[in-house]
Amino acid sequence: MMNKHARTAKIEAAAYQVLAEKGFKGASMLAVARAARASNETLYKWYGDKTGLFAALIASNAAQVEAELTRMRADQGDPVDVLAAVAQALLRMVTSDRAVALNRAAAGDMTGQLGAALARHGRGRVAPILADLLKQIYGPADDLPTRLDRFLSLLIGDLQIRRATHAMPEPTQAEITHRCDAAMADFLRLYPLPHSL
Repeated sequence: MMNKHARTAKIEAAAYQVLAEKGFKGASMLAVARAARASNETLYKWYGDKTGLFAALIASNAAQVEAELTRMRADQGDPVDVLAAVAQALLRMVTSDRAVALNRAAAGDMTGQLGAALARHGRGRVAPILADLLKQIYGPADDLPTRLDRFLSLLIGDLQIRRATHAMPEPTQAEITHRCDAAMADFLRLYPLPHSL
Protein backbone atom coordinates (compact mmCIF):
# COMPACT_ATOMS: atom_id res chain seq x y z
CA MET A 1 0.00 0.00 0.00
CA MET A 2 1.33 3.46 -0.98
CA ASN A 3 2.01 6.04 1.70
CA LYS A 4 0.58 9.55 1.39
CA HIS A 5 3.83 10.99 -0.03
CA ALA A 6 3.88 8.41 -2.84
CA ARG A 7 0.16 8.89 -3.52
CA THR A 8 0.63 12.66 -3.65
CA ALA A 9 3.51 12.28 -6.13
CA LYS A 10 1.34 10.03 -8.31
CA ILE A 11 -1.55 12.50 -8.22
CA GLU A 12 0.77 15.41 -9.07
CA ALA A 13 2.24 13.51 -12.04
CA ALA A 14 -1.26 12.70 -13.24
CA ALA A 15 -2.35 16.32 -12.85
CA TYR A 16 0.56 17.52 -14.99
CA GLN A 17 -0.32 14.89 -17.61
CA VAL A 18 -3.98 15.95 -17.70
CA LEU A 19 -2.99 19.62 -17.79
CA ALA A 20 -0.66 18.99 -20.76
CA GLU A 21 -3.38 17.07 -22.62
CA LYS A 22 -6.47 19.16 -21.84
CA GLY A 23 -5.31 22.54 -20.55
CA PHE A 24 -6.61 24.08 -17.34
CA LYS A 25 -10.12 24.65 -18.64
CA GLY A 26 -10.50 21.09 -19.91
CA ALA A 27 -8.87 19.44 -16.88
CA SER A 28 -11.18 17.96 -14.27
CA MET A 29 -10.74 16.37 -10.89
CA LEU A 30 -12.25 13.17 -12.30
CA ALA A 31 -9.74 13.07 -15.17
CA VAL A 32 -6.85 13.53 -12.72
CA ALA A 33 -8.29 10.89 -10.39
CA ARG A 34 -8.59 8.41 -13.26
CA ALA A 35 -5.05 9.12 -14.51
CA ALA A 36 -3.69 8.70 -10.97
CA ARG A 37 -5.86 5.64 -10.29
CA ALA A 38 -7.12 7.43 -7.20
CA SER A 39 -10.64 8.12 -6.03
CA ASN A 40 -12.33 11.37 -6.94
CA GLU A 41 -13.31 11.65 -3.27
CA THR A 42 -9.64 11.56 -2.22
CA LEU A 43 -8.80 14.43 -4.53
CA TYR A 44 -11.67 16.56 -3.26
CA LYS A 45 -10.78 15.72 0.34
CA TRP A 46 -7.12 16.63 -0.10
CA TYR A 47 -7.38 19.63 -2.44
CA GLY A 48 -10.94 20.97 -2.21
CA ASP A 49 -11.37 21.61 -5.93
CA LYS A 50 -9.46 21.87 -9.20
CA THR A 51 -8.03 25.28 -8.34
CA GLY A 52 -6.88 23.92 -4.99
CA LEU A 53 -5.18 20.99 -6.73
CA PHE A 54 -3.26 23.22 -9.12
CA ALA A 55 -2.42 25.68 -6.33
CA ALA A 56 -0.91 22.70 -4.48
CA LEU A 57 1.14 21.88 -7.60
CA ILE A 58 2.42 25.46 -7.67
CA ALA A 59 3.40 25.27 -3.99
CA SER A 60 5.10 21.89 -4.49
CA ASN A 61 7.03 23.05 -7.56
CA ALA A 62 8.09 26.26 -5.80
CA ALA A 63 9.28 24.30 -2.77
CA GLN A 64 11.49 22.17 -5.03
CA VAL A 65 12.92 25.27 -6.71
CA GLU A 66 13.49 26.96 -3.34
CA ALA A 67 15.22 23.87 -1.91
CA GLU A 68 17.54 23.60 -4.91
CA LEU A 69 18.45 27.29 -4.86
CA THR A 70 18.92 27.27 -1.06
CA ARG A 71 21.24 24.28 -1.37
CA MET A 72 23.27 26.08 -4.03
CA ARG A 73 23.30 29.33 -2.05
CA ALA A 74 24.79 27.46 0.92
CA ASP A 75 27.93 26.89 -1.17
CA GLN A 76 30.74 28.76 0.53
CA GLY A 77 32.36 29.75 -2.77
CA ASP A 78 32.70 33.21 -4.28
CA PRO A 79 29.23 34.85 -4.08
CA VAL A 80 29.42 36.02 -7.71
CA ASP A 81 30.05 32.44 -8.86
CA VAL A 82 27.21 31.23 -6.61
CA LEU A 83 24.88 33.87 -8.10
CA ALA A 84 25.79 32.69 -11.61
CA ALA A 85 25.12 29.04 -10.67
CA VAL A 86 21.82 29.94 -8.98
CA ALA A 87 20.83 31.96 -12.06
CA GLN A 88 21.37 28.94 -14.31
CA ALA A 89 19.34 26.67 -12.04
CA LEU A 90 16.55 29.25 -11.76
CA LEU A 91 16.35 29.83 -15.51
CA ARG A 92 16.28 26.09 -16.18
CA MET A 93 13.48 25.62 -13.65
CA VAL A 94 11.26 28.53 -14.71
CA THR A 95 11.39 27.52 -18.37
CA SER A 96 10.81 23.81 -17.68
CA ASP A 97 7.71 22.06 -18.97
CA ARG A 98 6.22 21.83 -15.46
CA ALA A 99 6.68 25.52 -14.71
CA VAL A 100 5.24 26.43 -18.12
CA ALA A 101 2.23 24.16 -17.53
CA LEU A 102 1.56 25.96 -14.25
CA ASN A 103 1.88 29.37 -15.93
CA ARG A 104 -0.62 28.27 -18.54
CA ALA A 105 -2.98 27.04 -15.83
CA ALA A 106 -2.71 30.37 -14.01
CA ALA A 107 -3.47 32.23 -17.24
CA GLY A 108 -6.58 30.08 -17.72
CA ASP A 109 -7.84 30.54 -14.15
CA MET A 110 -10.34 33.38 -14.30
CA THR A 111 -10.51 33.61 -10.47
CA GLY A 112 -6.91 34.84 -10.30
CA GLN A 113 -6.17 32.44 -7.45
CA LEU A 114 -3.48 30.55 -9.35
CA GLY A 115 -1.80 33.76 -10.47
CA ALA A 116 -1.68 34.90 -6.85
CA ALA A 117 -0.27 31.51 -5.83
CA LEU A 118 2.43 31.79 -8.52
CA ALA A 119 3.45 35.22 -7.24
CA ARG A 120 3.44 34.12 -3.61
CA HIS A 121 5.21 30.80 -4.06
CA GLY A 122 7.34 31.68 -7.08
CA ARG A 123 8.91 35.09 -6.82
CA GLY A 124 7.98 35.33 -3.15
CA ARG A 125 10.24 32.38 -2.33
CA VAL A 126 13.01 32.93 -4.87
CA ALA A 127 13.53 36.69 -4.47
CA PRO A 128 14.85 36.49 -0.87
CA ILE A 129 17.50 33.95 -1.94
CA LEU A 130 18.70 36.20 -4.76
CA ALA A 131 18.49 39.31 -2.55
CA ASP A 132 20.70 37.62 0.04
CA LEU A 133 23.31 36.83 -2.62
CA LEU A 134 23.22 40.42 -3.88
CA LYS A 135 23.74 41.64 -0.30
CA GLN A 136 26.75 39.34 0.03
CA ILE A 137 28.21 40.83 -3.13
CA TYR A 138 27.34 44.51 -2.72
CA GLY A 139 26.55 44.92 0.97
CA PRO A 140 23.33 46.60 2.13
CA ALA A 141 21.99 48.93 -0.54
CA ASP A 142 18.93 51.19 -0.62
CA ASP A 143 18.30 50.19 -4.22
CA LEU A 144 18.49 46.43 -3.60
CA PRO A 145 14.90 45.85 -4.84
CA THR A 146 15.75 47.72 -8.06
CA ARG A 147 18.92 45.68 -8.52
CA LEU A 148 16.99 42.48 -7.95
CA ASP A 149 14.32 43.48 -10.50
CA ARG A 150 17.01 44.38 -13.01
CA PHE A 151 18.79 41.07 -12.49
CA LEU A 152 15.60 39.06 -13.00
CA SER A 153 14.69 41.11 -16.08
CA LEU A 154 18.08 40.47 -17.64
CA LEU A 155 17.98 36.78 -16.73
CA ILE A 156 14.38 35.81 -17.53
CA GLY A 157 12.99 38.66 -19.60
CA ASP A 158 10.02 37.42 -21.64
CA LEU A 159 11.12 33.77 -21.81
CA GLN A 160 8.32 32.54 -19.54
CA ILE A 161 5.57 34.19 -21.58
CA ARG A 162 7.14 32.99 -24.82
CA ARG A 163 7.22 29.45 -23.45
CA ALA A 164 3.64 29.72 -22.16
CA THR A 165 2.37 30.89 -25.55
CA HIS A 166 4.20 28.13 -27.46
CA ALA A 167 6.40 30.74 -29.13
CA MET A 168 9.57 28.84 -28.24
CA PRO A 169 10.60 25.35 -27.11
CA GLU A 170 12.27 24.56 -23.81
CA PRO A 171 15.77 26.06 -24.00
CA THR A 172 18.75 23.73 -24.21
CA GLN A 173 21.43 23.75 -21.54
CA ALA A 174 23.74 25.56 -23.97
CA GLU A 175 21.11 28.28 -24.51
CA ILE A 176 20.57 28.61 -20.76
CA THR A 177 24.31 28.93 -20.15
CA HIS A 178 24.63 31.56 -22.89
CA ARG A 179 21.66 33.55 -21.54
CA CYS A 180 22.98 33.42 -17.97
CA ASP A 181 26.49 34.46 -19.01
CA ALA A 182 25.06 37.43 -20.93
CA ALA A 183 22.76 38.40 -18.04
CA MET A 184 25.64 38.27 -15.54
CA ALA A 185 27.90 40.32 -17.81
CA ASP A 186 25.21 42.96 -18.40
CA PHE A 187 24.34 43.12 -14.71
CA LEU A 188 27.98 43.54 -13.66
CA ARG A 189 28.37 46.35 -16.19
CA LEU A 190 25.38 48.12 -14.64
CA TYR A 191 26.52 47.38 -11.09
CA PRO A 192 30.29 46.92 -11.01
CA LEU A 193 31.70 44.74 -8.26
CA PRO A 194 33.00 46.48 -5.11
CA HIS A 195 36.79 46.72 -4.97
CA SER A 196 36.81 44.41 -1.96
CA LEU A 197 35.70 41.42 -4.08
